[in-house]
Parts: sequence; structure tokens; C-alpha cells
Amino acid sequence: VQLVESGGGLVQPGGSLRLSCTTSGFRFNITAMSWARQAPGKELEWVSGINSGGGSTYYLDSVKGRFTISRDNAKNTLYLQLNSLKTEDTAMYYCAANLVARPGGTWEARYWGQGTQVTVS
Repeated sequence: VQLVESGGGLVQPGGSLRLSCTTSGFRFNITAMSWARQAPGKELEWVSGINSGGGSTYYLDSVKGRFTISRDNAKNTLYLQLNSLKTEDTAMYYCAANLVARPGGTWEARYWGQGTQVTVS
């Protein structure tokens, strides 16, 4: 199983990035997917989720209207379009399969990517 994120980088406030998560080794087309992020010194934070078919999407309040999650099941790839970026969006961004919240504020996923760094400065 592999989940490989790409597309991160350094961008000025107000700028945009498009993150990709290319997957293999599991049934992507029947798997709910999510993006989460972790800023230095902070806990992991769920950012956005999408159901297996792509018809339902969910967002953290602070990114609603700025970020858009999507998927291409033919390409086994998950995306996150980041617009109107703010300095507080700076974090390592991870894609995750079947991400669920556990008691105590932790997160558990069936599979994780290695992350891609987004720096807004």
C-alpha cells in the first residue's frame, strides 16, 4: 500500500496550492479519504473528508470556502485545492484512508501518506 502526497511548497498569503495524493495497493474507489494537517508544536487536525464516490465532502470550519477536496477514482488520486492561504495554514498535510477520531482526541487511519509541507509566509 502506498499513499504519496505532492504539491506542497512555499507560498505567500493569499496564494494557492494544489495537493495530490496518489495511491496504490488498496481499493481506493470504495474508500473514504481525508486530509489532515499538523503544524509545529500542535496536534494533528482533520481538514477535509470525501466519501468513496466523491458526492459528499466535509470541511473544517476554518477552511470552508477556501479549500476544495476532490478525487479521481480512475486515477486512484485524492486532491486538495488550497486557495486564499493564510499563515495559519502552515503545516504538514497528510492524506489518510478511513480516518476516524478516537477518544482522547487522537486519530486513526487505515493508511497514511508521508505528508507534504505547506508553508505560507
